[in-house]
Amino acid sequence: MTRWIASTLFCAAASGLSLGAHAANWGDTLRQQASSLGGGSTAASDNNTSALGGLLGHSGAASSGMLSSLGVPASGTAGNAAGVITYCMKNNYLNPNKAEQVKTQLLGKLGVTPQQPAPKDPGYLQGLGGMITGSNGQSFSMDKLQDDLKEKACDLVLDNAKSLL
Repeated sequence: MTRWIASTLFCAAASGLSLGAHAANWGDTLRQQASSLGGGSTAASDNNTSALGGLLGHSGAASSGMLSSLGVPASGTAGNAAGVITYCMKNNYLNPNKAEQVKTQLLGKLGVTPQQPAPKDPGYLQGLGGMITGSNGQSFSMDKLQDDLKEKACDLVLDNAKSLL
């Protein structure tokens, strides 16, 4: 099963990233990649992780390569991106030193300063629970991913959130 998944991901990458070619936003892209890995089943190997990383545009470091090449918008809302980044920082998937400034700037777009209580924005509140919501309203739960893939997804969210600033 693991070899089949890795082969499928490799073929998709080799054929011009066809798995994500019709994604409407980064949430759709993550959902498609997770379903390709069986919803984050614990049987995924390092090869699968590497294949997913390649499809997500990672080559050892986070980037938005695949999303940029598809013209996919970075995020549905600044609030959701800020919420997901907060979720990622609290669960140690992102380095707070790296993510705090972006989160603060995104919250600023919502009119929230660091001294104010957390916003009541629905996208932000969903993001706090690890729910990524794209611009078309479709959602993807980070709970479906293994920890190593959550870390990659968090890096991707952070990289793409910068385009909202």
